[in-house]
Amino acid sequence: MHAGQDELLLALVPEGTVSGSRLADTLAVRPSTVSKMLDRLVTAGLVERAEDPRDARRTVVRLTSSGVDMQGRLREVWQEVENELQDVPDRSVVTHSLQELQRVLSAKLRRLR
Repeated sequence: MHAGQDELLLALVPEGTVSGSRLADTLAVRPSTVSKMLDRLVTAGLVERAEDPRDARRTVVRLTSSGVDMQGRLREVWQEVENELQDVPDRSVVTHSLQELQRVLSAKLRRLR
């Protein structure tokens, strides 16, 4: 998985469809960024693009069965991370580190927009 692909996969709903522009809004990134991410996920067989049944000019995205399986695995990994963080004896150190990481990632994300 490339950076951000986990968030994109988790933003999708099994049995549902969403447009790339809606995903870009949800993830707070440019549509071109979502398009590149989707290209990789399509190649990996985790999502598929389809014509929007309501508007043939638009494309929607939906999870494949492999994508649904990957969503489950991603949720398990994130739950394990959360469980490990709960067991950290000095949470203030972890909290500070995570806040710093969030600051750095937010700055990088602003440059991508």
